[in-house]
Amino acid sequence: MDELERIKKLAGIDRPQEDQSMGENLSYIGTQKSQYQKKHNIQPGTDEWFRLWFAQPRLTGENPMPKNK
Repeated sequence: MDELERIKKLAGIDRPQEDQSMGENLSYIGTQKSQYQKKHNIQPGTDEWFRLWFAQPRLTGENPMPKNK
């Protein structure tokens, strides 16, 4: 392994693009969240809005769209 390949591996940029997204297509997720926001009249800046857009369900297990159930 040459020096450049070793540096790429250490930097984490040697993987193909599809591996870097964790299997999520952000345009679909953003569209779903936008539609949910409009449907439930969620105003920017409220606690519910921050929960919708900034929740980390893979990290905390929190459901950002609880009214969809």
